[in-house]
Amino acid sequence: MPAQNPSPASSIQPDDGTRQLLQWGSTIVATGILAGLLLVTMLGGFTATGAKTNTGWFALILTLGCIPFGGLLLSLGVAKWFRNRSLAKASHGQ
Repeated sequence: MPAQNPSPASSIQPDDGTRQLLQWGSTIVATGILAGLLLVTMLGGFTATGAKTNTGWFALILTLGCIPFGGLLLSLGVAKWFRNRSLAKASHGQ
């Protein structure tokens, strides 16, 4: 019996992790933005050499960690969402 190649549309899983990537990516980016806003408004701000308070340093580290990592997760989730959309359109067009 020859091996059957599944069509691209049948390989789409209903839960392939796209929703989780979008959810966690946006949550992490929002956390970084919130920490940055708190740093600037309530935690003493920062200068060229860093934050002015200990809590400000924590917020700065959180901001500089969350925004790039969350941005990568979010962009991966968006890319997967576009790919799933194009595969779904291709399967409906057949």
